[in-house]
Amino acid sequence: MKKSIYTLTLLLSVFLLFGFIKADSDVYFEMSKGIDIFGKIYKEVTLNYVDDVNPKEFMLSGIKGMLESLDPYTVYIDENMKKDIDLMTKGKYGGIGASVGVRNDNVTIVELIEGYSAERQGIRIGDIIRKVNGEEISADNYDDLSGLIKGDPGTVINIEIERDGDESNLFFEIVLEEVIIKNLTYYGFVPEESNNVYLKLSSFSRSAGDEIRRAVAEMKRQKEIHSIILDLRGNPGGLLDQAIDVSEKFLHKDELIVSVKGRDSSKITEYTSKEEPVGGDAMLIVLVNGYSASASEIVAGAIQDHDRGVILGNQSFGKGLVQTLLPLSYNTSLKITTARYFTPSGRCIQKIDYSSNKDVLNNTQIDNDKEFKTDNNREVFAAGGIEPDTVISDRSESRHVQELLARGMFFRFATNYFNSSQDIDLEIISNVELYNKFIQYLKDVDFCTSSKSIKLMEQLKEALTENEKSKKILSSIELLEGELKVIQEYELSEYQDEITNEIRKELAGRISGRDGRIKESLKNDKQFAAAVDIVKQQSVYLHLLAYGE
Repeated sequence: MKKSIYTLTLLLSVFLLFGFIKADSDVYFEMSKGIDIFGKIYKEVTLNYVDDVNPKEFMLSGIKGMLESLDPYTVYIDENMKKDIDLMTKGKYGGIGASVGVRNDNVTIVELIEGYSAERQGIRIGDIIRKVNGEEISADNYDDLSGLIKGDPGTVINIEIERDGDESNLFFEIVLEEVIIKNLTYYGFVPEESNNVYLKLSSFSRSAGDEIRRAVAEMKRQKEIHSIILDLRGNPGGLLDQAIDVSEKFLHKDELIVSVKGRDSSKITEYTSKEEPVGGDAMLIVLVNGYSASASEIVAGAIQDHDRGVILGNQSFGKGLVQTLLPLSYNTSLKITTARYFTPSGRCIQKIDYSSNKDVLNNTQIDNDKEFKTDNNREVFAAGGIEPDTVISDRSESRHVQELLARGMFFRFATNYFNSSQDIDLEIISNVELYNKFIQYLKDVDFCTSSKSIKLMEQLKEALTENEKSKKILSSIELLEGELKVIQEYELSEYQDEITNEIRKELAGRISGRDGRIKESLKNDKQFAAAVDIVKQQSVYLHLLAYGE
């Protein structure tokens, strides 16, 4: 009997082992076959295609096409992008100390870091970069700019700038410096007379957790902390270990922060808090919006699931995937999704469904249909980002104001106004004066909202221009356009306070840098004001977290 059982067990083991070996062999055979076919096609097309083929770009297009069949976060990183990855992992880089973005199709300075070369030598927010080391810069080659303005400290670069208000371009010779990026871009007691600490965390690169710890310790030395507002709005995330480190600053010791599950679903890595929270049991509000992603959502999800604090704002982005950086040859890398993360209640908050390509991807289904509960038995939801405990919108109700923001008109006006003014004192200048100057600026640049009415008028004018007999109708349309612009101006006046608040934020950033902009923005921040109201009423705070229910 024992011999029969032994024989059966041996046969079963051999069968299973053979099955696994066969499965692995199939995978490796298909990989080898695919590499062989891909290599031959690449070679034949590069050498024999009717037109000259750029071997490098042709290979890159093949790599990108292959990766696009996966999720949006698995990407090939070339030498230029490698510097941006180093910035995230190391928290420092060689650069000029400025953030750059595309505004109205121009590559523009959008933020300066205090104390670094760009600010010291007189570059301003709103300046348009025209050339770097003689190479013309535009929105078309914006992706290449990082490789030109970042490099080894001590390198000298020449930048040609176009500045609103100056007739000729300006030339700067700037030495690259080691720029250390702060994750915690602002902290302090806000309002100043309160016992509420405000923390603005903008990223999760190296040292994010330490910055939180040092800031809270400094605030505790000044006076007792009753509440903390952690602002994760606009924070796109970063390193997993920093998300865990930041979470530890608020959760109690031994509480689960996040679980990570890779391809082998039987292997789950759990990360728990290893320390007591630096802020003790102070009331906690976490602000999130649609641009809070990844590491931000790990922190918010852990705090929500353990009922440690109230999540307030708009629904977060919904990125529940973990990436690993794999170095390749020629100073390139592959950023590949290797796992999903799950909040303490077991939910995956990944929003984008990337599994539509069933021919390439198998077994991508996640069980998000079941109910998820917090420690206090509150219902929470999966597969769509972190849903706030209390939703407060930060979006303007005015379509016109939304369009002014989207088209960068507040930014452009602030640039023009700042460059053309000797001294600006935001404490003295009135909202009425700012608003009137802004409306005049819109007229000067012939700005008009792209409303349906205006678009229809333009289409009608274009159609009638070809007809000689339509001159009378065209003049009537132009009169109607003028009336529509008057209506637009009236509608803008209804949101005068909102408009002047946006202008003041932009001007404060130019006058006092990032700190000035944040301070000014908090004065009229509806989400921040709601958070302050909640921490002033402990009964409301406890009710939202279902304590005592």
